[in-house]
Amino acid sequence: MPHNKFHTIVTTVENKPGVLARVSGLFSRRGFNIESLAVAPTDDEKFSRITFTVDVESAPLEQVVNQLDKLINVVDIRELDPEASVSRELMLVTVAVGRERRTAILELIEDYRAYVLNENLTHMTLSLAARPAKLDEFEVDLRPYGITELQRTGRVALPRLDETPI
Repeated sequence: MPHNKFHTIVTTVENKPGVLARVSGLFSRRGFNIESLAVAPTDDEKFSRITFTVDVESAPLEQVVNQLDKLINVVDIRELDPEASVSRELMLVTVAVGRERRTAILELIEDYRAYVLNENLTHMTLSLAARPAKLDEFEVDLRPYGITELQRTGRVALPRLDETPI
């Protein structure tokens, strides 16, 4: 199995005030580096799902899990193996456009399967949900056109489905 630089850990926590602060505080106190963090309610309003990616060098997996398990509001903890899961991140980016650049940017949008969310005569706001590496490539390809704003979410992930036929 290839060496991965990051662990993706998914926790189900009680949906109560202060839980995210306790979880992130735990990482801070232990010197663990959080590469990405995404939080959202689940289909059950009593729980939220926190997906975070931690640097393997700063946070040995067993130590992370043991520390998380000590927090009272944590209900479930799972590491998602990159080979056995799917993960995505969302990028919103505003790029400068002009008549001479518009065609080239539209070709990039088509190549990456991105979406135009908003536009005027001088700028376009684009959206792309993809693997983090693909977002990195898209960002590099857009830089020459002039990125004026960029926001990326944290990584979200789910286990792959069994390949049993329906």
